[in-house]
Amino acid sequence: MKTNELYLKTAFCCMACDGDIATEEIELIKEYVAAHPDLFADIDIEQTLNIYINAINRSGAHFLVAYIDELANDTLSENEKLEIIRLAISIIEADKNIEYSEVSFFKRIRTQFRTLSDEQILNILPGREIFMLPDNNEDKYDFGDFKFDNIKLSKFM
Repeated sequence: MKTNELYLKTAFCCMACDGDIATEEIELIKEYVAAHPDLFADIDIEQTLNIYINAINRSGAHFLVAYIDELANDTLSENEKLEIIRLAISIIEADKNIEYSEVSFFKRIRTQFRTLSDEQILNILPGREIFMLPDNNEDKYDFGDFKFDNIKLSKFM
C-alpha cells in the first residue's frame, strides 16, 4: 500500500473505531488533504472512504485489525510513522470526545512502531500522555459494544 493510502486509511480507521464518523473528523480530513495536495493527487478521497465504509460495515472490527496488520507489514520511515501517529491522534481528538475505544485503537497502532519512543511522540504532540499509558485490555478485537454495520459518510466534498 502506498504511504498516502496508508495515511488515509489511518484517518478513516481512527474516525470509525468508535462506531461513528463525526463531522469534525471529516472536516479535519478535508483540511489534511487540502494541506497536502501533491500527496493525495492520485487518490479519489471520497470514493476511497466509501470503499472503506463498505468494507468496515461488512467485516466490522476485522477491518480495523487488518489495518493494524498492514502497519505491521509495512516498511515506513521514522518520519512516516510519526506522521501516522500525528494524524491518528489529531483525528481522535477532532470531535472533542475521546472514547476508550479510540485510545485503545491508537495503542494498537502504537505497538506497531516500537522503534519510536514515547518521548519522540510527545515532542511532536505534547500533552498527549494519555495515549502513552499501558492498556489493560490486550484483546485487539475488542471495540466495546460498537456495531460497524451502520457507519455512514455524508457527502465528503
